[in-house]
Amino acid sequence: MGNNNVSLLIVDDEESVRDSLYNWFMEDGFRVRCAENAKEALEMLEAGSFDIILADIKMPGMDGLEMHRRIKVLNPEAIVIVMTAFASVETAVQALKDGAYDYITKPFDPDDLSHLIRNAAKQVEMKAENEALRNRIVSLENIEDIVGRSEAMIKVLKEVESVAQSNSSVIITGESGTGKELIARAIHSNSARKFFPLVTVHCGALSEDLLESELFGHEKGAFTGAMFNRKGRFETADGGTIFLDEIATISGKMQIELLRVLESKMFVRVGGNKEIKSDFRVICATNRDLKKMVEERAFREDLYYRLNVVNINIPPLRERTEDVPMLVTHFIKKYCISMSRDLVSIEPAALKRLEQYDFPGNVRELENMIERAIVVGNGKEVRLKDLPFRADTPVNISESLQDVEKNHILQILNKFDWNISRSSKALKVDRVTLYNKIKKYDLKKQKGKG
Repeated sequence: MGNNNVSLLIVDDEESVRDSLYNWFMEDGFRVRCAENAKEALEMLEAGSFDIILADIKMPGMDGLEMHRRIKVLNPEAIVIVMTAFASVETAVQALKDGAYDYITKPFDPDDLSHLIRNAAKQVEMKAENEALRNRIVSLENIEDIVGRSEAMIKVLKEVESVAQSNSSVIITGESGTGKELIARAIHSNSARKFFPLVTVHCGALSEDLLESELFGHEKGAFTGAMFNRKGRFETADGGTIFLDEIATISGKMQIELLRVLESKMFVRVGGNKEIKSDFRVICATNRDLKKMVEERAFREDLYYRLNVVNINIPPLRERTEDVPMLVTHFIKKYCISMSRDLVSIEPAALKRLEQYDFPGNVRELENMIERAIVVGNGKEVRLKDLPFRADTPVNISESLQDVEKNHILQILNKFDWNISRSSKALKVDRVTLYNKIKKYDLKKQKGKG
């Protein structure tokens, strides 16, 4: 960033001072504009911002101190340098107390003023570089687990980049385990809302009453056990994004409530009567066919169209097998680091078997396989025998998705001896979701296990 990218506003009632400073700093490469009084300067600041403002304190009408206070309201980040006569140094000191960058006395030495402006320009440049770095770091932290160079995943990432810049509602669809929450995080982290919260709600893990309290919050005494006021997720997401996972599971009553909130961005806490306004963006995810649910009248059509402004579909892993080697490398590195193990490789036979596998559990299943292989393996590579299938076992593609999920959950529960905390962590779900899945599939600990 050079001087030609730094904007400078000169405010002085003396035309000769304005002209000389204008020519001087234009030669130095700054983008310079001038104003002859505070009123004109403030009008220019309302129309657009300036990086550095060089202003005289003694001017007819509004003085430089009052102008400085108003500038800080319009643009708190603006760097203001005040010019004053020797007799008014105390006034300049007051400007410093009010947040001015520095002051210089008239008549000033040209070299001193140039040095002061150059230092201010360096600060402007440093702020811009820090902001760019901050943006980059935030994006990297939130999308590092999105791995893949297949044509299908490149298409998804292009859609993420495109939709991130808008405030439109998004529905992310795809089978269980494809990484829908990662995509939601990528959209948020690349949007203008990235410095505000991303609030996640797993709708399928909560009953209707609990979900209502979770989303809207509640007032003290609203129901038994409500011992204090509690903010809801809509309120917490103000300025940011709310991610509603498993949106297809919400009840008809909650569909009506959600539609009303999305249309007005207003809601009332459970047990309260005061309307609360919140500015949030909504992203939803589901592994079910919402359009079919609309046709079957299991999901409201008006809510569906309110949510489905943009749809991003994540392909299952079996449709992008070219991404498997990259994903394997990524997960090996991830779990070797977390387990403080030396980085291992994967033997060709094991990788080939993974590339041929159908992955009904998608990326989540692959990640679990690699984690398990690193835990049980002792060597410097992931071997075929470390993976949870035999080399001669054919891929079973006749099982339903629910059967696959049921068997996978049971496998993890048995692996951790039915320790709910460790199992839910391995499955990357919360404890409530895991308990609901156990109940849904009527899973029971086998006698003799543990």
